[in-house]
Amino acid sequence: MSVIIAILIFSLIVVIHELGHFLLAKKNGIGVTEFSIGMGPRLASFVKNGTRYSLKALPLGGSCMMLGEDEDLNDEGSFNSKPVWARISVIAAGPIFNFVLAFLLSLVIIGAVGYDPASVTGVTAGGPAAAAGLMAGDTIVRIEDSKIKVGREVDDYFRFHPLSEAMVEITYERDGKQYTTAIQPELVERYMLGLSYMADQTAAVIEIAEEQEYPLYAAGLRSGDIITGINGTAIASGSEMSEYFQANPLTAESVVITYERDGAANTVTVTPRFVQKYYTAGFSYNLAREKTGVLGTIRYSAHEVVYWIKYTIKSVGMLFTGGLSLNDMSGPVGIVDMIGTTYEASKSDGGLYVFLNMAYLTILLTANLGVMNLLPIPALDGGRLVFLFIEALRGKPISREKEGFVHMIGLIALMALMVVVFFNDIVKLF
Repeated sequence: MSVIIAILIFSLIVVIHELGHFLLAKKNGIGVTEFSIGMGPRLASFVKNGTRYSLKALPLGGSCMMLGEDEDLNDEGSFNSKPVWARISVIAAGPIFNFVLAFLLSLVIIGAVGYDPASVTGVTAGGPAAAAGLMAGDTIVRIEDSKIKVGREVDDYFRFHPLSEAMVEITYERDGKQYTTAIQPELVERYMLGLSYMADQTAAVIEIAEEQEYPLYAAGLRSGDIITGINGTAIASGSEMSEYFQANPLTAESVVITYERDGAANTVTVTPRFVQKYYTAGFSYNLAREKTGVLGTIRYSAHEVVYWIKYTIKSVGMLFTGGLSLNDMSGPVGIVDMIGTTYEASKSDGGLYVFLNMAYLTILLTANLGVMNLLPIPALDGGRLVFLFIEALRGKPISREKEGFVHMIGLIALMALMVVVFFNDIVKLF
């Protein structure tokens, strides 16, 4: 099932991308020789207004073939016969349509389950945030120079900028007014129980690290168990468990865990495992979603697209600065595995949640494709745009032969990169 869903998602993303090229080509009077859904041999096709519309055997994306696009042809209706800004609009339309798709899917998701406000859910008593005046219920609007709109951006900020002994400036809103404070992170010890879970409004179903050195596995808990209480505090959802742990960080002291398996309640006492020392700001923040109105849905849907664009750009930047490596990248195999894992984790919650989770993954992937295609890399839309902008500045195009050679080199490099990523995906799976 995961392969079928992945094919549908990939095909939707690529077809929407090619539809952008197609519509702008038609608008600018550029001849489109063929617009196809799928690849390989044709299963069915028809011709209308000079364009062949085809359905092909392999359900993997699609294509938009324009007259004279990859050759030095200046006949009427050819790609190169049109003004440079018309050609720029055609090439840019593909990635832009990927962002449009992300926006439309965001409307569906946020309309159904809401957005994740960047609110403070808990402050550790006597911790750095409490000393700086932060309180539960405050809404974070800025961390240093980064604007914050949703809870995930708080999470991402600390992921991309790990806490250290340096002060962190935070601007927050309380009762309609904004305040700015500085938090001095504190070095504390990290302890783990050996579990993972979704910090959302659903029951706290856990995944267990199946290694004896982790306390919960050694105590007999297994993946699929539901946490219902911690140290006498009732836990009704993943978000409540996240809030509990952030407000009550694990220490060397024993923890009483109540969990449910097959309808039966069980209780165990475990001692967390020491992992490492780390810096903390001493507050927890929201990652759960809440409903909003029509205008809020539109606003946060637009921000959802901006969020994933910024996230992708930051991730690409970290590849060049050493923050990420090629091993952190995923190709088609890794993406199919991620889709399958998400499908299996959400199908027990019903068809609506499966759809919403698949739509969310589609937003991530289509925004990612849009950004990657706009990078100034030869053979991609961004590389072609570079040549077109140079032409706009010079008043004449660069030699088609030279441009074609550069794109060929870029294509070879991209294919080599895809081989490396594909190999890494296989290694990570097995």
